[in-house]
Amino acid sequence: MTWIANAFVAALGLASQSSDPGRKPLPSAEEIRKLPPDGGPEFNRLVFEGSPYLRQHARNPVDWYPWGADAFERARREDKPIFLSIGYSTCHWCHVMERESFEDAEVAALLNASFVCIKVDREERPDVDQLYMAITQAMTGSGGWPMTIVMTPDKRPYYAGTYLPKSASLGRSGMMEVLPKLADAWKSRRPELEERADRAVRWLVASVTADPGAEPDASMLKAGARDLAARFDAVDAGFEKAPKFPIPHRMRFLLRWWKREGDANALAMAERTLRAMERGGIRDALGGGFHRYSTDRAWLLPHFEKMLYDQALVALAYVEAFEATRKEEYRTVARETLAYVLRDLAAPEGAFHSAEDADSQGEEGRYYLWTRAEILEALGEEEGAFFARVFGVETEGNVPGAPGRSVLHLAHPGEAEEPANRERIARDKAKLLAVRGQRARPLRDDKVMTDWNGLAIAALARAARSLDDPSLADAARKAADFVLARLCDAEGRLAKRWRAGEKAHAGVLDDYAFLVLGLIELYETDFDPRWLAEATRLSDAMVAHFWDEKEGGFFFTADDAEPLLARAKEAFDGAVPSGNSVAALDLALLGHLTGDTARIERARKVLQAFSGAMTAAPSQFTQMMIALDLTQGPAREIVIAGEPGADDTRAMLREIRSRFLPNTVVILRPAGDDPPIAKLAEFVREQRSLGGKATAYVCRDFACQAPVTDPAALGKLLDE
Repeated sequence: MTWIANAFVAALGLASQSSDPGRKPLPSAEEIRKLPPDGGPEFNRLVFEGSPYLRQHARNPVDWYPWGADAFERARREDKPIFLSIGYSTCHWCHVMERESFEDAEVAALLNASFVCIKVDREERPDVDQLYMAITQAMTGSGGWPMTIVMTPDKRPYYAGTYLPKSASLGRSGMMEVLPKLADAWKSRRPELEERADRAVRWLVASVTADPGAEPDASMLKAGARDLAARFDAVDAGFEKAPKFPIPHRMRFLLRWWKREGDANALAMAERTLRAMERGGIRDALGGGFHRYSTDRAWLLPHFEKMLYDQALVALAYVEAFEATRKEEYRTVARETLAYVLRDLAAPEGAFHSAEDADSQGEEGRYYLWTRAEILEALGEEEGAFFARVFGVETEGNVPGAPGRSVLHLAHPGEAEEPANRERIARDKAKLLAVRGQRARPLRDDKVMTDWNGLAIAALARAARSLDDPSLADAARKAADFVLARLCDAEGRLAKRWRAGEKAHAGVLDDYAFLVLGLIELYETDFDPRWLAEATRLSDAMVAHFWDEKEGGFFFTADDAEPLLARAKEAFDGAVPSGNSVAALDLALLGHLTGDTARIERARKVLQAFSGAMTAAPSQFTQMMIALDLTQGPAREIVIAGEPGADDTRAMLREIRSRFLPNTVVILRPAGDDPPIAKLAEFVREQRSLGGKATAYVCRDFACQAPVTDPAALGKLLDE
């Protein structure tokens, strides 16, 4: 991959770039209605866009276009290269680059004179972001947002970077130096740029294909656990040095490996990491929820965005840790994380907004940081000193570049966990949270994303049954109803996002896979057959439009999506698991829930499509390993034949839900000859209650043991 970086950057005399900024007041609806098609003198075309990120840039003097035919047609007509900038609304360094460059008249003049400028919201167009991020990583050796691409009018890239300051600084080239060189190269060295662009596209096409091999087996699970153990940070927990992302599917996989093999080290790595996250500054100690990642090794100093997907994935990990260990601390973290989602990210219509910003009042983390004096003022001298000690707030502060200000973290967890101190700390937190609520709050990105809401539905539903909290199930149902009504059409096709009454952009694989997972979890929580029916329908649409008939696995975009430079497949499980990994799990779960073994076979084909890459780096595919763990079996199907809501049915479900049973599905079969669930799962038709009592049928890969009507007897079967 280094051929691009070495040849291209050296030839143009440009340093490769890397890092992460933009916030402007959004124009009102009344202003927008009065504007001409190009935005007029005060705005640009982004004023008409629904994306909060694009609208942040609507007042820039840069003549921005959204991604679309108009921009590319102008570039062809005027024979200009395209300057493509990709970011998202809650990105700190995107804000910095906007303030430094995109709001600057000199930079805007250079851009407008020599380029056609396009802004893309990476969250709304992950298909565009995915391809150009791969190119950026190849050209520079790293990636991040804001992403900066310069390309031909037909979308072939020949320069890539991330954050660029206005002027050269500390060895980093700036916009004022880079843009003239790029403009001159387009005029004087066109054949060279065309060749580099062609080579970039050839590399991209080759890089986005699957890596099939033999069908993976349980030895791959062992390799994954061994790989994680080799990478484990024995000092601070986690699996990198810095930065550290939560990546909850790693802990969830380790819990499954522990369950499968009794590997105490796997459980210890998962617990140590979850505890380090819980106690570190990456967790909002007052308001609940987790920041996007820790910039340091010790989980102390976060990058302060709070993303919906992180809350959902982290909550799932803590719920499963509670199921596995029954330790109250994990239940508490899961509850507080989901409480943050319900309090601060809930949309009035029932779904969930995307994120909260890292910045407020132009500073990253300002909303979350405290001085010792502020804490003493809010709590009083004695109580404030106690709280400051427990949460690591010293006079000098712990944030570089912000003297005296601190990120709250559990510096003395033992003291915090003493029974006599728990209620005291809870009162202190409530007081400080009220004080913090008077500060200028970070911007909330209020778009509703299908895929991230799918994860939120999954987390809420799973927590509802594991933590025995029906209110969480109510929230999951409302979100599912919203997404199915507003983001899904009559043909079962999903849109990517909804905002202000409008849905936009074709759904990608993640939207289908993540929503299906949420609906499966919701079915296993309240046993309403319509969730399973919708999950089956959407899974079928996913197969129809995304499946690769030649090599297996799912493409990221649908067969009728906008053509881009390549049609990618993604399996790597980063901060967010890949669509293929979740789709494989969906298919296997649906197969066991419905008795349709063809779905399980397709799940195995997904795993085989990426087995080469999994073999090379198993710890990078931990969500895929979760699916592999299920397909390797043994898997259990438990059918409860009983009346929904009846005491004996609830007793049976409590017995099941008091355990960590990762490769188990549960179906409720109500009384009657032809209940709706039997139309979806034919194999439950003959499994009826005995003697008028709730009856459990415990099956292993569809081979059922004798039914039992006593919860204690069910417990014995589950513990075998």
